[in-house]
Amino acid sequence: MVVAGHFPHLTTAFGVMGNIVSFMVFLSPLPTFYRVYKKKSTEGFQSIPYVVGLFSAMLWIYYALLKGNLMLVITINSVGIVIQSFYLCVYVFYAPGKARMESLKLITLFIVVGFGLIALLTQFLTKGHTRVTIVGWICLIFSLCVFVAPLGVLRQVIKTKSVEYMPILLSLALTLSAVMWFFYGLFRGDLNIAIPNTLGFTFGIIQIILYFIYKNKKPVIDDKITEFREKMSEMDGQKGPNVVGVARSPIAANHTIDVAA
Repeated sequence: MVVAGHFPHLTTAFGVMGNIVSFMVFLSPLPTFYRVYKKKSTEGFQSIPYVVGLFSAMLWIYYALLKGNLMLVITINSVGIVIQSFYLCVYVFYAPGKARMESLKLITLFIVVGFGLIALLTQFLTKGHTRVTIVGWICLIFSLCVFVAPLGVLRQVIKTKSVEYMPILLSLALTLSAVMWFFYGLFRGDLNIAIPNTLGFTFGIIQIILYFIYKNKKPVIDDKITEFREKMSEMDGQKGPNVVGVARSPIAANHTIDVAA
């Protein structure tokens, strides 16, 4: 790339800022795990984001070690491995039996089998620049898949007109992190780092835009429930109390299921 190696100070600056922002993102689930610790229960939370986070950090460290001279990538992902491992230990300790087994299966699938196969195959079947290229492509494709994950959240926001499950501070932090790592990859001439973060930045901007569009709107499901309750109130006024008392329960239950679906 044209800018590769031309701005060493900017490269370092973006890498350091990327480390700082990414560290804050890594710490964002702490309140959740503090609640898990206080209640001695995972309360239905899933462990897959933390398994994926651990797998991703291990992949990037492997890539950075093969590529060389990517110390800022190694530092933040080493911190990520420690933090994600801590989250998983807490989760497995407090999760009920079924959830614990599912988590252990995921850890085995991603960390032991997945990463183990990638490391073994690339070490024994490839060498030199070819090995770096293959591992870089694996990191790039996996990172793109991770960045595509918020599409489900965006769809839910548009469908319900509610931003309840899209925390704006985390969206801002993830967007800022993507910007930092994009420019770090750009100035280093490393497309494997730069390309996935263009997608992360794009989806982050979309999330922020949707947040400000829908933050003051009333959720669609609330409108439907309100409309239903108004209709039921009208029925109360038109029918005698004994008739309503017998007929309301099954009608209300069925309608509530329809709305929730």
